[in-house]
Amino acid sequence: MTTEILLAGFGGQGVLFAGKILAYCGLMDEKELSWLPSYGPEMRGGTANCSVCISDDPIGSPLVLTPDILIAMNQPSFDKFIGAVKPGGKVFADSTLIDTACDRTDIEVYTIPSTQMADDNELKGGSNIILLGKLIKETGLFTLDTMKKGIEKVVPPSKAHLIANNFKAIELGMNA
Repeated sequence: MTTEILLAGFGGQGVLFAGKILAYCGLMDEKELSWLPSYGPEMRGGTANCSVCISDDPIGSPLVLTPDILIAMNQPSFDKFIGAVKPGGKVFADSTLIDTACDRTDIEVYTIPSTQMADDNELKGGSNIILLGKLIKETGLFTLDTMKKGIEKVVPPSKAHLIANNFKAIELGMNA
């Protein structure tokens, strides 16, 4: 089985970081995977997308054009990619920054105010991880233990003090 995931938002929202966590989770579960970042030339505030493919079989292409799962972290990303989600797919959207309802009935859309939740819990920049928590709860793609190991692998040693905050963010998302 292959799961194609597209994460999209503005630069600085942690889109590539969240994609890397998913990729490492796939590695830890001994899956085939690809991680393909894409971002605009701006330092912050430009576009940022990340394609992640996780599969039991070899992956033919790292491009995700019709995702099974979409994480949309802002309105422009939601508007751009919602139509590409495969029928039966799942969308995880930050309702703090996205106010458009989805009229598609062939997909499941989970909206949670992840930016507001991060701010309320003093987890600045944790919106991306809160959305990952919701993703693993609703899809069962990975276990919480695998997700925590992925976070430990991706967080650089210089920022190891933030691992506990990331764990808290995952659990917030799972309970949202």
